[in-house]
Amino acid sequence: MTELNPVIAKVTERIVARSAKRRRAYLDLIERGREAGTNRDQLSCGNLAHGFAASGEDKPAIRTGRAMNIGIVTAYNDMLSAHQPYGRYPEQIKIAAREVGATAQVAGGVPAMCDGVTQGQSGMELSLFSRDTIALSTAVSLSHAMFEGVALLGICDKIVPGLLMGALRFGHLPTILIPAGPMPSGLANKEKVRIRQLYAEGKVGRDELLESESASYHGAGTCTFYGTANSNQMMMEVMGLHMPCASFVNPGTKLRSELTRAATHRLTSIGWDGEDYRPLGHCVDEKAIVNAIIGLMATGGSTNHAIHLPAIARAAGIAIDWTDFAEISNVVPLLARVYPNGSGDVNHFHAAGGMSFIIRELLDSGLLHRDILTVARGNLTDYGKEPVLEDEALQWRDVPASRDENMLRPVSNPFSADGGMRLLAGNLGRCVMKVSAVDPALWTIEAPAAVFHTQDDVLRAFKAGELERDVIVVVRFQGPKANGMPELHKLTPALGVLQDRGFKVALVTDGRMSGASGKVPAAIHLSPEALGGGAIGKLRDGDKVRVCAEDGVIEALVDAAEWDAREIAPAPPPPYDTGRELFALFRHHSDLAEQGASPLLAAMEAEI
Repeated sequence: MTELNPVIAKVTERIVARSAKRRRAYLDLIERGREAGTNRDQLSCGNLAHGFAASGEDKPAIRTGRAMNIGIVTAYNDMLSAHQPYGRYPEQIKIAAREVGATAQVAGGVPAMCDGVTQGQSGMELSLFSRDTIALSTAVSLSHAMFEGVALLGICDKIVPGLLMGALRFGHLPTILIPAGPMPSGLANKEKVRIRQLYAEGKVGRDELLESESASYHGAGTCTFYGTANSNQMMMEVMGLHMPCASFVNPGTKLRSELTRAATHRLTSIGWDGEDYRPLGHCVDEKAIVNAIIGLMATGGSTNHAIHLPAIARAAGIAIDWTDFAEISNVVPLLARVYPNGSGDVNHFHAAGGMSFIIRELLDSGLLHRDILTVARGNLTDYGKEPVLEDEALQWRDVPASRDENMLRPVSNPFSADGGMRLLAGNLGRCVMKVSAVDPALWTIEAPAAVFHTQDDVLRAFKAGELERDVIVVVRFQGPKANGMPELHKLTPALGVLQDRGFKVALVTDGRMSGASGKVPAAIHLSPEALGGGAIGKLRDGDKVRVCAEDGVIEALVDAAEWDAREIAPAPPPPYDTGRELFALFRHHSDLAEQGASPLLAAMEAEI
């Protein structure tokens, strides 16, 4: 067996040491939960009667308490394409549970907003904190002491992190995340980008743009580009929290149904009454978190997880930072090019060998922790095979080689030697940059700053021709304390147009840019944020700024004495719409982006 890469081993050991006190407190917490928390035997007759009153044919089994009762926490809604297939999952799970003598109930629902719908709109200011709302909703769902196992139904950006953050508080329960899969491929991604840029230049109208977008996002299932939603699914694989390689099987197929059935059956095998107890809080350990970082680097995954993974880790008593990401990125090669890093989408990635190929390659090269506690029968080795139906039966088979090396490559022939996520630091703070889709010639940009407080101000300047030059576009007061840290993906077409016209362009922001940031250099999540006193608030129009992914530097090239004497610019007045003001408490108590940008976790740590 290949020895673990020494850098991966060193980073893991550092995380274990850094987290020792918190992790011990967390494990003690969930052990107490097993002993005195979620246990139907401790419910009064009145409590229990309320819990099974409407459970129909499952009532006798739930009443006796002799078999596992699975709590389903669902993010179903039929506005969001990724979650529309979940409408029928509870009935499927109940049927599968009965096949093995168990029962299942919908414990609760969680909100599932779509960044694709709110992108560039004021509703996007609720997006990041929807994750913490989902965590709270998950905790409420599981608080009834009715369940011995959990099925989490969620896919998209904040939904999987939120489900995990909430479920980890009940980490004594065995838990499996059950995906629904991506929609079939639509309009070619290259054509979609072309139409978006033409629209940004005013060369096509809204009707042409809407037709293009409708051909891209056209049916039930996850969006097919490799953004945060599909990066979520990848992480669940390398952390061992799905049935092996279940992520990218399309909705409505027989294979998809069989994977859901298998997940339900497996849940009943890993409860605390059996010989293979696998509680969520033990599955999500330091090695699993490191595996998630490795998976992000090997596949060019979403920068949003530089925020979400620290939050998930903290919910399990584990502390990670962006230095850990950067050191892992330096030794993990990029093995996949999935749009926006390449031309093919996640369906093409899956057809080429997908997660099973990625996991096997990384394991065989000593670049993943094999010895983690997964929800499957063995360790992570099981995840190096792909699911298929043979004579109507679910089986897993080897993927000996990539079926398309334009999409997926072995460690011996990677797309690049590193994972493409860089940590930048300097007199402006700390931030991250994803360079896997950026031309190396553009990894260093030194240009005058153009400072803005909103995306719309940037677009007005673009349309007025005020950005027709080498420029570093600075968009500040976009952090979690300021406005909930919306994604600034609305800027991508305009900045891409400037780049195509031959200008050197970069974005610097204390906001987010998402996994779809693409070819424009974007120094994002700059921390501390402007509203928290961050140095980005000192920048003025015309200041020369250097952004260098090669050297890991972000700095204002301003005389040190003048820089020290400058005041932070005043924040713009907040807008009041879309319910934003209801999240004021979340904004005021949010942590730094590098710590997970969560208003919940510091308080939780103090409690335990």
